[in-house]
Amino acid sequence: MPLLSIFRKKTAQGCDYRIDRSHIKVGIPKFLNVWSTHRFWIGFLKALGIPAKNIVFSSDTSEEQYREFGKGRIGMDSCYPVKALAGHIGELLTTKKLDILLVPMIYSLPSFLKGHVMDTLSCTRVPMSVENIKAGFLKEGNEFEKHGVKFLNPFVSFAEPHLLPKQLYESLKEALDVTYDEVERAVREGLEELKRFDQKMRKKTREILEWCAQNNRPCILILARPYHMDPGIGHEIDAEFQSLGYPVVWGQYLPTDEDLMDWLFGADVEAGIIKSPFDISDVWTSSYSSNTNEIIWGAKFASRFPWITAVVRLSSYECGMDQPTYTPTQKIVEASGTLYFKFGDLDETKPSGSVKIRVETIDYYVKKYSPRIIERKLKRLEGRRVPGGFGE
Repeated sequence: MPLLSIFRKKTAQGCDYRIDRSHIKVGIPKFLNVWSTHRFWIGFLKALGIPAKNIVFSSDTSEEQYREFGKGRIGMDSCYPVKALAGHIGELLTTKKLDILLVPMIYSLPSFLKGHVMDTLSCTRVPMSVENIKAGFLKEGNEFEKHGVKFLNPFVSFAEPHLLPKQLYESLKEALDVTYDEVERAVREGLEELKRFDQKMRKKTREILEWCAQNNRPCILILARPYHMDPGIGHEIDAEFQSLGYPVVWGQYLPTDEDLMDWLFGADVEAGIIKSPFDISDVWTSSYSSNTNEIIWGAKFASRFPWITAVVRLSSYECGMDQPTYTPTQKIVEASGTLYFKFGDLDETKPSGSVKIRVETIDYYVKKYSPRIIERKLKRLEGRRVPGGFGE
């Protein structure tokens, strides 16, 4: 019997049936690529009749979460952001009264670079980690059944949105008693929700960059994977810079407005070096990984934008996908005279003392060199039409 058969109720006419899903509670681990797709899942589930208050995310990653809820559930040696999933699943399973635990296996990601790169795949460990860690909750008995929770792990390809309805329908049809048409509509709603959120974030980033231009203030760009926004993964290094008064922006949400792209990349397009402002083939030929592609593009943006005077690169320990990008990213940034700093091999431990010392050192260099960096970059852009908000 489908899980939701108890939620069937008659319409006013008393003949046809519909599903009332307002009582269903869905838990989603706040891990890895859920950080860049969470608005899709909220929009998708709301469109299926599950109210926002019943969509529950796990808390931020922490050592305590991992030790208390994830210990003994890992069957592989991997980077900490992957292993941390066990703690997120365990927390939701044991502290929230859920009907469904939704842990998507995200194969490919939505990206503003789609169409300009070869593909936008996620790291292969990301989708496979779900099955591996799920097994950790089954080895000594089915923990999901014990808690009365249905575990759903749909395999999804955001780079091919036409596949999403079929992928999600196959995974959810019994647990949510949905029709294909319902799922298809919900996917559209989810993608629109994600698009609106993305546009809002890029607009806000542009406002910050315009403020920097109008006040001639340096800005720090964080180049990392979206899940480094998680305080337990990125250790709030961005907040350390904000506490010193620096505007901080993330590469995932840099503005992509046409006027700004023409100002920064127009000369290279006209010279035939690149085909479009979003073309990274001049510096990176293996453009298959979404996060990697966007980090490389962010480095190109930073090398051109005058008021981004420092780039801070974050990466987790054992990240094989990131390692080949370290040197290219550094070379792109430093070739323009922009400052480049890297916090690599981040794991579950937070060395607060050494982080603060490094932040203070970076602060010294940013204060000392920013005026000449801004001046040099502006000189390179002379003669090009300045977008509104960035100059006269």
